[in-house]
Amino acid sequence: MDKEQFDGADDLVGRSSEKREYSIGEILRERGVSRRDFLKFCSAMTAALALPAAFSPKLAQALDEVKRVPVVWLEFQDCAGNTEALLRAANPTVAELVLDILSVDYHETIMAAAGHQAEAALEKTFNDYRGKYICVVEGSIPMKDGGVYGCVGGRSYLDRARQICGSAAATIAVGTCAAYGGIPAAVPNPTGAVGVMEAVPGVTVINLPGCPVNADNLTATIVHYLVFGKIPDLDSHGRPLFAYGKRIHDNCERRPHFDAGQYVEKWGDEGHRKGYCLYKMGCKGPATFHNCPSQRYNEKTSWPVGAGHGCAGCSEPNFWDTMSPMYKRLPNVPGFGIEHTADQIGVGLAVGTAAAFAVHGALKALSKDKEPGEETKEG
Repeated sequence: MDKEQFDGADDLVGRSSEKREYSIGEILRERGVSRRDFLKFCSAMTAALALPAAFSPKLAQALDEVKRVPVVWLEFQDCAGNTEALLRAANPTVAELVLDILSVDYHETIMAAAGHQAEAALEKTFNDYRGKYICVVEGSIPMKDGGVYGCVGGRSYLDRARQICGSAAATIAVGTCAAYGGIPAAVPNPTGAVGVMEAVPGVTVINLPGCPVNADNLTATIVHYLVFGKIPDLDSHGRPLFAYGKRIHDNCERRPHFDAGQYVEKWGDEGHRKGYCLYKMGCKGPATFHNCPSQRYNEKTSWPVGAGHGCAGCSEPNFWDTMSPMYKRLPNVPGFGIEHTADQIGVGLAVGTAAAFAVHGALKALSKDKEPGEETKEG
């Protein structure tokens, strides 16, 4: 690649350093993004962050003033599925992510530069913005035999992760491989694959597991960092609570069928055509924490369960081993007692719900016998 081509690559990924003096709002206006589209984006991010709708104007004001942040995207033992998810991001589009909201200075897949020029771009960001850039990691890191099972630019993934992640303001592990080792770490794990948090202990890591990551969750995580100047609250597995605070089972559109004891018994049967619960067909939604039912994929049009396939539990640690076989149901549903089968749960919840409504009705009837203000008098 000649110098002219490399200069063009710098303009595509990372743009030029002088752009960073402008706020995100100024850059968006410069590129012709309307105020309406900007506010729609802020509303979407407010929803993704599980914030009240009234917070959207405040988020818009903060984003209007904040400066872009340099980002380096590293790929290790991966299938590039998370990059593919980024390239198909709809809210915002990948062009807005790369050119407007973020300053993506290094990304092996989408950058035009290659070889020594690409490595030079990475080293420049590392040296010029040490402690200020965000590192995004895709793929697991092999630890066995000194990390010889994965190398780029003559260096092992392990060495590169320790250098780049160790000097980042924060590291975002996108996808289950980067978060927990994923499929490369499945038994017998021949390369000793692990997630970023285990490979580089002590650094600030935000795990966004899933196969692949939902690009909205990635954007929302970065927006949170830009607006609040800190990482979002995390659960015990290092996942943001706004995206992984609830079980898939709790928000699933098929949940009413689970409660009613209506299950798909065989692929293509009448229950499958009617959208019944997929628990008996191996759905791991009751044991998986993720916001797939609300954020969805493909411009929020669908997600695996909505398309008729059970959840694989891919956002959970060691899912490939603990959630297998894929099409066999979990022996027990967490939170419902170890002795309950799927059938008993459906019937039991239906009876319990009816009883609860009966008690509620009785209490309402009793409350009508009180004089107005009697409740207040009694405290």
